[in-house]
Amino acid sequence: MQVYTYAERLDLSNRLGEVEDTLKPFLGHGNIALEHWHKLRPEHPDLQLVLYDEENDRVVGHARTLPTREADGLPGGIDGVLDLWFGGNRPEPDVLSAMIAVVDPSRARQGLSQLLIEAMRNLAKREGYSSLIAPVRPTWKERYPLIPMERYARWTRDDGLPFDPWLRAHVRLGAEILEVCPTSYTVDQPREGWEEWTGMRFPDDGEYIVPGALNPVRFSGGRGLYVEPNVWMRHPA
Repeated sequence: MQVYTYAERLDLSNRLGEVEDTLKPFLGHGNIALEHWHKLRPEHPDLQLVLYDEENDRVVGHARTLPTREADGLPGGIDGVLDLWFGGNRPEPDVLSAMIAVVDPSRARQGLSQLLIEAMRNLAKREGYSSLIAPVRPTWKERYPLIPMERYARWTRDDGLPFDPWLRAHVRLGAEILEVCPTSYTVDQPREGWEEWTGMRFPDDGEYIVPGALNPVRFSGGRGLYVEPNVWMRHPA
């Protein structure tokens, strides 16, 4: 198993479609992400990663990163990192931020997510940063959408490790939990879009539990607003 940057293996970066996307469709419609996400690949191919199974000639995962600054306080999650870097007031970066890490679900429980985390941490070190920060999206939080993230992030198992498996994977690799990011990613789109993406109907204003959402989605005036919390974590590079 090998990890390459897009710059090193442009051919593999063109094969990301081989990785099944497990994220819910509405997550592809974040307002700030729609404006800036497509810039990661052409502007920073050296900071985007692809996980390649050489034996089977198959792309099995990928990850995105972006420089940012935390000396003046942690950015506002995924939206904050994107807006800081591409929104016109680019800071002097002092850390590398993970943005997303995806492994094909057919290769789950094979340690590939850990490989991507380690690869991002190594990339931060190679780029001269002292640490990798990450606005982590806890994988089981969608099961508990009514529990505030501040409480959920503190849940632990009997062995003291985080209850959530994705938070736990980061901790096992040496990361520390910094703080909850309450407004990491925002999707504010018309009701019709939400109904298409979810297969649900939202006949009245109010809050709805939507599969895959970490918090309820609030509908009002013909639009659905989803504000996703994440958990900031830091890995030493």
